[in-house]
Amino acid sequence: MRSVLVALAALCIVAPLQAATAQDAYPRRAIKLIVPFAAGGNTDVVGRLTASYMQKALNVNVVVENRAGAGGINGTDAVAKAAPDGYTLCVCGIGPITVSPATEKLPYDPLKELAPISLINTNPLVLVVNPQVKANSAGELAALSKSLPDGLSYGTVGAGGLMQFAAEIFRVKTASKFTSVPYRGGALATAAVVTGEVQLAFSNMSDAMGQLAAGTVRPLAITTAKRSPHMPDIPTLMELGLVDYPVESWNALFAPAGTPQPIIDRLAEVMAQMAKDEEIRKRMADFGSIAVANSPAEFAQMLREETDQWAKALSAIGLKR
Repeated sequence: MRSVLVALAALCIVAPLQAATAQDAYPRRAIKLIVPFAAGGNTDVVGRLTASYMQKALNVNVVVENRAGAGGINGTDAVAKAAPDGYTLCVCGIGPITVSPATEKLPYDPLKELAPISLINTNPLVLVVNPQVKANSAGELAALSKSLPDGLSYGTVGAGGLMQFAAEIFRVKTASKFTSVPYRGGALATAAVVTGEVQLAFSNMSDAMGQLAAGTVRPLAITTAKRSPHMPDIPTLMELGLVDYPVESWNALFAPAGTPQPIIDRLAEVMAQMAKDEEIRKRMADFGSIAVANSPAEFAQMLREETDQWAKALSAIGLKR
């Protein structure tokens, strides 16, 4: 009997040690970081910056895989359906997480099938036009679109993305005459403004920074509640009285639902450290973004509230399904 008790006691000691060792060992192999947009856009740039930081912090290879399509839905769905072991993660944008659920039936439930880890960055959208467009303000742009038989065209990242919703909110509120033209990434949609394939876009600030600096596009307004520190002279659509609420883009780290909490917490810790890193903050600022982080619990609450807000906002302008 005594030998049985000794054996049981040994098991009680060894089991927690084995569990702790397994947790402490994460990660033991390469991590795949899925970016659900084409290379070159804001989410891709942020994803690669995140992968580089994670690789150093976790001492393991972190490989970025671009899975573009359907406004970020395809790649996000792939992560939602991946094994919940911490080795397939997503740097996902706002569109396929809190916005698209209001407008279309998704192949996944963002609030149930994805485990939120932390925000990575936020950035405004900026209304940019081709320099040949004869409008010097957002109000003049709306008036111009209504004066043309075919109106104006805008670049977007497929149906259901934040670029499209920002444009559609503006279109409905100002009764503008716009036609959407989809591209596989935000950078490509912004490049289309430069070439004149489309006349305008509501671009992520990061996608437009290079063109703004070169003067190949002209900014008319930004979509956030307050002016951007990167472009303090550019008014917001809200202060111009053209829309009722702000639109702000973000990227964040997610895992498949069911990923063990110790792994979620370890990754959240890395994201918190990354947001404080001065080099990361500088590099984010260089492309118009702000490095941020929050806890998994705070992020989950934010997602619930934001999903509800977008449903109400899109319903008010007739875009909710």
